[in-house]
Parts: sequence; structure tokens; C-alpha cells
Amino acid sequence: MSEILSPRIVIVGAGPAGIRAAATLVEAGLHPVVIDEGQRAGGQIYRRPPDGFTRTAKQLYGSEAAKARALHLLFDRLAEEGRLTHCAASSVIAAPGGRLHVLGEGGVQVIFYDRLILATGASDRVAPVPGWQSAGVYSLGAAQIALKAQGVALGRRIVLIGSGPLLTLVGAQLVKAGADVAAVLDTSSWRQQMRGFWGLAARPVVALRGLALRARLGGRYHAGVTLERIEADGTGVTAMRWRDAGGRQRLTSCDMIGMGWHLRAETHLADLAGCDFTYDEQWRQWLPKTDRMGRAGNGVYLAGDGVRLLGADGAEIAGRLAAAACLADLGFPTPATSTDLRKLARLERFAHGLACAFPWPPAMVRALPDDAVVCRFESVN
Repeated sequence: MSEILSPRIVIVGAGPAGIRAAATLVEAGLHPVVIDEGQRAGGQIYRRPPDGFTRTAKQLYGSEAAKARALHLLFDRLAEEGRLTHCAASSVIAAPGGRLHVLGEGGVQVIFYDRLILATGASDRVAPVPGWQSAGVYSLGAAQIALKAQGVALGRRIVLIGSGPLLTLVGAQLVKAGADVAAVLDTSSWRQQMRGFWGLAARPVVALRGLALRARLGGRYHAGVTLERIEADGTGVTAMRWRDAGGRQRLTSCDMIGMGWHLRAETHLADLAGCDFTYDEQWRQWLPKTDRMGRAGNGVYLAGDGVRLLGADGAEIAGRLAAAACLADLGFPTPATSTDLRKLARLERFAHGLACAFPWPPAMVRALPDDAVVCRFESVN
């Protein structure tokens, strides 16, 4: 890696938040270092397929194709012009004060920093269901990544379970790609979903787009279900046993199940970097504490779903704000932030609506039978 003059600012994550943070710093005349696990920038939401892949951006990203292309082109241009350093296919494995231990294709290296922006995103949040340890059970994100990155469905006959926007999105994407989706089972009832109405009204176009995706699922979609058991044999999943909103028992044959309840903020690096945490009752997660700009203290800044679950649009805004805070703290001129802060508040209202409409299922988790596997390591002596 070429020598970078002080101040050295390192960004971990090259999704929407990381890309916007990097671009903001470059515009201020700085040269950030961007570390990401992927070979190419884009993050999970705008994950890019391998070279030679034939599906178009519209097919991969749907209504968000223009945003995805814009971010990809922006980052690639900055990297090609040498205005940032991109450490691709690299993971941060330790973060003692002022330095990062980074594992990449060439082994482990230590990267020192003056300021650190964590844009680590989020991962699937799953709830235990009896039988979920069986072969053929994946997270919704895994099903989506396989579709985006390789153009394949992970099963011949698919059932999706859980709640939240990703459940509908992945179902619609699989149907559009020609996969056999037998059922999409939402643990949130219609009544529960209506509780989020006023929050969802903060972004009416996005809400209507979600309803359009729901319509694409047709009779496959069932709200207010009770998940009983994933049936399996020696080869893997065979069926999903569930009850509909009326209490009628149903059995849907399948060889693959995708599951997920919203997202879980990816906070491991924030923890390693010494950030303080607070419990968020709405999302039922421990989340890092920051100010409105993303300052977490001790030269660390957080942006995107790793601190606030606001989706890709919110991540772009949070990335710009975190970079602006970093510039201000270093004494550099900063871009105006008032518009972004107003947009962020609107996105937070929308996120609150989502959390109300598609809640984590505490009653289902509490009702797990004693023989249900909660962790795969239970049987390890």
C-alpha cells in the first residue's frame, strides 16, 4: 500500500454508506483508505455479480438500478483515479486503539488511522424455528445473494418465512426470476401491519412500491401465520408446517426455506473499537451510541445500518454526515448538512413504521419447545 499522508482516515465497508463517506472526504481533498470484504464495492444491497454475468442492472436491482449504478461508477472512478485506496477482499479482525489488523489476500497487515468510519451494514436476523438446523434452510439474505451474484435459486420449491420488507422483496425477486415459490409466510398480521401506517406514510412512494411487490406474490403471501416446524429427512428440508391466521394447520412441501425478521445491525467492529451501546426497545437490539452526525467518540464514527436500520437511502445520507463530522473535527471545511439531517429524520419515521408493522416475534420465540435447537453448538462437548 502506498504511503498516505496524515490525517489518515480509514473507512470499513464499501456499501452505500462507505461509498458516500469516501466521496465526501475525497471532495475535501483527503485520501481515505476503504476496507471491504467484497471484491468490488456495492455492499450487500448493491452487490455486483462476477465479470461476464449477463443479467442487467435493472434485473438485479429493480427500481434501485439507477442508484446502484451511480454508486458503483462513483467508487470505481475514484479508485481508478487514485483518489482513494481500496483494500478489497479484506476483513478487519482486530481494532486496538488507532490501528486495524486486516486480513486480506496477501495475509495480515496493520493499518494505522487518525479517524475511523465504520460502515459495516447489517446482516439477516433470524429466529429459531424447530427444525431450522436442517440442510436446505438459509437466511433471506443468502437467497438474495445467490440470486444476485450467481443468478441461481437455492431450491427447486421454495418457502420463505419471517417478516419485514426483505421477505416480500426476496419473494418477488425469486418469482420474477422464474423460481418456484410455494409460499411466503409472514408472522405479522394484517392488523399489526396497519399499526405502522403513519410511519410508512413518510415515504409513500416506497410504501406503494412495497405493496406492488406484495401484489406480485399473489396467493403465495399469507399474513399472521404461526410457524410450527420445519420438516426434514436425511437429505434436508421436505416441508414447512404452519397455521394460517384462522388457526388452520397447513403443510407446504418444499426443499428450501429462506428465513429472516428484518436485519441485525453489524456491530462487532463498533464493539472492538470501544463504542458504547444502548438497548433499542423498538428494534430489540443493542445498538452503538452516536450523535446525529454519527460520532461515537475516540475518533470513531458510525454510518449506515450498523448504527441505524434505515436502508440504503439512509445509509448514503449517514455516510455523508459521518464524513462531514470527521472533517469538522479535523478542522477542515465541511459541506452543509441541514438538508441531510432533515432527510434522515424522515427516514427514521419510516423505519419506526416498519418496526411497528413487522415486529420481532417475541411470543413465538418464548413458545419454543424444550427440544428445539437454539444454537448449533449445543451438542458440542
